[in-house]
Amino acid sequence: MEIISTIFYFILTIGILVFVHEFGHFITAKYFGMRVEVFAIGMGYRLFGFNKITKFTFGKLDETIDLGNHTDYRIALLPIGGYVKVSGIIDENFDKTNLDSTPQLFEYRAKPVWQRMIFVSGGVVANILLAILIFWGINLYQGEQHRATTTVGYVHPLSAAEIIGIQVGDKIQSINNKDISDFESISKAIYADFIGMDLSIQIERNGLFQNLNVERKIIPDLSEAPLGIFPIETEAVANVILPNKPASKAGMKSGDIILAINSIPVRNQFEVTKLIRSNPEKEISINIKRDENNLTIPVTPSKDSTIGIQLDLKYIGPITKTEFGFFEALPKGISDVSGATILFTRSIIEMFRGTVSVTKSLGGPVRIAQFATRSAEIGIISFLGFIALLSISLAVINILPIPAVDGGHLVLLIIEAVIRKPIPVKVQLAVQQVGVAILITLMVFILYNDIIGF
Repeated sequence: MEIISTIFYFILTIGILVFVHEFGHFITAKYFGMRVEVFAIGMGYRLFGFNKITKFTFGKLDETIDLGNHTDYRIALLPIGGYVKVSGIIDENFDKTNLDSTPQLFEYRAKPVWQRMIFVSGGVVANILLAILIFWGINLYQGEQHRATTTVGYVHPLSAAEIIGIQVGDKIQSINNKDISDFESISKAIYADFIGMDLSIQIERNGLFQNLNVERKIIPDLSEAPLGIFPIETEAVANVILPNKPASKAGMKSGDIILAINSIPVRNQFEVTKLIRSNPEKEISINIKRDENNLTIPVTPSKDSTIGIQLDLKYIGPITKTEFGFFEALPKGISDVSGATILFTRSIIEMFRGTVSVTKSLGGPVRIAQFATRSAEIGIISFLGFIALLSISLAVINILPIPAVDGGHLVLLIIEAVIRKPIPVKVQLAVQQVGVAILITLMVFILYNDIIGF
């Protein structure tokens, strides 16, 4: 059931992002009078689709059918992308049908350079607009919230924090001389303000101040807790209770807050997991809070030292909140997208410079599926926020000057505008072939990186 849920959220996430990206190309192509032959969600074999000539059909279309100015809207077999096929363009399909003939008015190659630039940029613009829309809605709905503490409540074993000597109760005062006012500021300093840099962290411990130095190479990636620390005043929540497992048989329910195990207080999922795993096949007493009631439930972990629960960390300390009106939320959403775009761009630059780990920074279908499922389980706001961030990263990657992606097409158009004549078809084909080879190599590396890190 968990695998089905993961696959579902992966397909849903990729489907939304691909549809929006390709719709950006589709709408600009239609606006400039380009003939759109195919609008596909997914890659490879056509499973089913609709057009005004053959109506709704399954399987591959008969190649002798002339759709004219009509588009075939289709779902393809592999849920890893999508495409808009426009007449007269050389893209990753390597279709050069009729390119030796005189350009027709409805073809991509017949349009002015500036129109083609807008078309190839349409997907990137659509992804950015989606992210702005989502952040606008999130800011309008819940405002901006910050955990108003800098006190460390838990240090993960073997984390960067433990290695450099951060302890429970330490207060983070500044990072590289930048004041830290709340727990969110820690992540911002590490992953945005000082990305790729070693860190000097000033802490307060028992009324005394001291500086701790952190080498960049030991800092975890953005998907993990900054430095491996968590704030004070947290609770461990049983987010998911797996059926037919010890916890469900004992009567535990989703939303239960775990207060103690065998009378030992716990404040987060790590302490809960440690105590459960230390008692395989031995009955343990779990104190929980359900609604307003405190209950004690006896549970016997299975042979693998699990009880069948998925845990989440809930912060219960003070929060500072800023509310935004309908019109105030829009510039805040634009600012959020701008900040995330700069962060992703800087991350890519730092990867090429070698100051940020490539294996930590690149994520493929496995990691996307994991994060999509995790964010969806937390709630719809978290899931939408994840989609927005992924949409921004998709936009940044697509605008890179790499052959076979939108940025590569844009570079060719800029060259064409400078030399004032079309680039030869053979050159365009060669560039696309090189680009596809690069992308395939990158996809294989990312998938391998996903699998070994799974």
